Amino acid sequence: MIKEEDVYQIGALTSTHGVRGELVFQFTDDVWDRVEADYLFCRMDGLLVPFFLEEWRFRSDTRALVKFEDINDADTASRMVGADVYFPKELTPTDVDEEDLTWQMFTGFEVIQAPENCTLGTVTSVLDQTANVLLVVETPEGKELLVPAHEDFILRADHRERRLYVQLPEDLLTLNE
Repeated sequence: MIKEEDVYQIGALTSTHGVRGELVFQFTDDVWDRVEADYLFCRMDGLLVPFFLEEWRFRSDTRALVKFEDINDADTASRMVGADVYFPKELTPTDVDEEDLTWQMFTGFEVIQAPENCTLGTVTSVLDQTANVLLVVETPEGKELLVPAHEDFILRADHRERRLYVQLPEDLLTLNE
């Protein structure tokens, strides 16, 4: 049985598409396409259930139409709408080609402040509508912290463990207090 710590969320199934059992997959990380994964996990009735990918095609940078094996009609697919989608950590590449990197890929990463190695929170979204990209980080206290997505502040990214190591100026950390 798959354990919660062996996967990470990469999106959700938001609606059905057509009559063949296709689903709209709203994703934050296209890792399944980069490693050509055979399956994804969906949370169904509280359990992580593997679903094998039959085909998929991208509709935008954050949406794809997916077709799972044995899901062949709209009624069966409709039971999957709203399910969160997870990817196994063991299939996550440890090195990511820089040309494949997007800031959206860091959604769900734990942000660690160096050199103290303290957790600042988790990236919940990315604001990339302007030239200055910001990572929206939810702190353990439930507050929102905006972190500039800039190479001067980011030390390294551990894609397998989904951790982003940063060194932010103290003034930036206390800006919203």
